[in-house]
Amino acid sequence: MTTEARRVLFVGHTGRPEVLRAVRDAAQRFTDAGVEVLVLAEQAEDMALSGATPVAAEPAVAQGCELVVVFGGDGTLLRAAELARPSGTPLLGVNLGHVGFLAEAERDDLAATVDRVVARDYEVEERMTIDVVVTVDGAVTSHGWALNEASVEKSARQRMLEVVIEVDDRPLSRWGCDGVVFATPTGSTAYAFSAGGPVVWPQVDALLLVPISAHALFARPLVTSPRSVLAVEVLSRSDGAGVMWCDGRRMVVLPVGARIEARRGKHPVRLARLHSAPFTDRLVAKFDLPVRGWRGALGRLDLDRDAGVADDSNPDVLEDD
Repeated sequence: MTTEARRVLFVGHTGRPEVLRAVRDAAQRFTDAGVEVLVLAEQAEDMALSGATPVAAEPAVAQGCELVVVFGGDGTLLRAAELARPSGTPLLGVNLGHVGFLAEAERDDLAATVDRVVARDYEVEERMTIDVVVTVDGAVTSHGWALNEASVEKSARQRMLEVVIEVDDRPLSRWGCDGVVFATPTGSTAYAFSAGGPVVWPQVDALLLVPISAHALFARPLVTSPRSVLAVEVLSRSDGAGVMWCDGRRMVVLPVGARIEARRGKHPVRLARLHSAPFTDRLVAKFDLPVRGWRGALGRLDLDRDAGVADDSNPDVLEDD
């Protein structure tokens, strides 16, 4: 009886010595456990992993892998999501960045993390994505998708975008603004959060529309049905063209008159989870929120150590990419 080969794909921020040390440590542990390690050909030289198999960064690169293991911050994980989404391969993030909201493990837990993966002791959850379509004069000019957000922004600092907002084929309002963010619940703690949007728990199915510095009386963040279609039209009164960024990585130029529609994505991104800590605990840990003094129903402070909020310490962290 033959045993099916097991393999994982490594993606890392190779410009950081701390990442390379973690990558080499994890690779040795996986190899010793009989799990094949694949690395992107473009990163193979920097990672210098003996016995790892280089692979081209193509859409099907993660096909046949159990996991895509990501070493870095949320920026690195968003890069890896582009590679994992076509095959539906789950992502497991090892946080070596600043906040690391999407990551599941920390550097100090690396040995235990590998052991859990080898034992297949993890769960997989799906995160909603956003699909966006750009049309100009009725013709489709671009498609895109995002895990966190698709942002429509002005292309020059001194200019302003004049846009009209639409929800489910009905006009809502017109704004002069710096931009508009379409976000998922996952992205509610990213760009949408910085723009003043609400924090939405990942279990909530919803789409978010958040204006950026809008010059209007009614310019509040909106939370809509996951079945809604949100749209922004760049009006001719705008000072110039805009740009659309998907997860801050993929850019499309938006001429005056462009229409951008956003809807729930057809394909989710899958995340591997090792811990069952509530999202509230993750918020407290990642934002270092003050909770000392809370007693709760049990009359004591009892936060899950796995969430990283057992005390008010603030360890040194690296800047996220």
